[in-house]
Amino acid sequence: MAQTYPQQANAGKPMASLKPRRKPRWGGVAPYLFIFPWIFGFLVFTLGPLLFSLIISFFDWPIVGKVRFIGLGNYVDMFTKDPLFWKSFWVTIKFAALFVPLNIAVALGLAILLNQKIRGSAIFRTAFYLPSVISGVALAMIWSWVYSGDYGILNYFLSIIGVNGPDWLNSKQWSLVAMVVASLWGQGSMMLIFLAGLKGIPKDLYESVSIDGAGKLRQFFSVTIPMLSPTIIFNLITSIIAAFQQLTLVLLLTGGGPLKSTYFYAMYMYENAFKFFKMGYSAANAWFMFLIVLSLTFLVFKSSEAWVFYEGEMKQKSQKKVKSGGRRRSA
Repeated sequence: MAQTYPQQANAGKPMASLKPRRKPRWGGVAPYLFIFPWIFGFLVFTLGPLLFSLIISFFDWPIVGKVRFIGLGNYVDMFTKDPLFWKSFWVTIKFAALFVPLNIAVALGLAILLNQKIRGSAIFRTAFYLPSVISGVALAMIWSWVYSGDYGILNYFLSIIGVNGPDWLNSKQWSLVAMVVASLWGQGSMMLIFLAGLKGIPKDLYESVSIDGAGKLRQFFSVTIPMLSPTIIFNLITSIIAAFQQLTLVLLLTGGGPLKSTYFYAMYMYENAFKFFKMGYSAANAWFMFLIVLSLTFLVFKSSEAWVFYEGEMKQKSQKKVKSGGRRRSA
């Protein structure tokens, strides 16, 4: 008996009579089931607390006691009656002005060094990245030993060259500088981002400008910086956010002292919530910091049109120049 195949059995039937297969009943729901854990986590642990903090910022909300609606009272008191608000905000601005450019410069410098073709570069890459995975408490303990005025290793090395180092963490003049240097220690993530950006720059760009007679310094400012500008803007924004959120090191090293010289805004907000138990007032502090970071991010993005260059835009500009030059020659 000859064996029949499904193709032969359906050969004489019209195409319209062949019924399409039904899609699985739950086929359209399956993708949402996979992303449901992330959606649930975002709603419960991110968006929910964010909206709740906005709500309680309009209340006198102690941890223990009666909750009372006061409208904009927390914001009015913050701007008009609390001198620590302006003190902490000004200290944070000074810290950010020192930390952000140094953070980018140090990370970029390390990335350029690691981008060189030298033996053992993987070992150096690991060594430079390692401090970024150390916990904040362990890092604070290390720097408290480094900065100690009596037995600190930093003052020991300074004494070798005849310099009498200060008591870094107890000096009003040097405590903020000490916090900036300690914060620069975790360069691993930003360094790797810069290194990835350097790896993506085409080598023929350097070859073309070197043929034109450009030296290493000119190549850096004419090729490296423009091609890295998208990476720079990303690291710039993350550095600004990190500067305003700095808390762990100052809480463990100086506690905001001496004489409030390292009293950062994040610590001011933390103490209002967990030391004075003013949750509504601390939520108002947090929303002000959010608006400041949002405004600075907007200014960075707005100014990026003048100094950030994307590869696609550069190709379009070069093509337009070639076309315009061809038209002039034909004319």
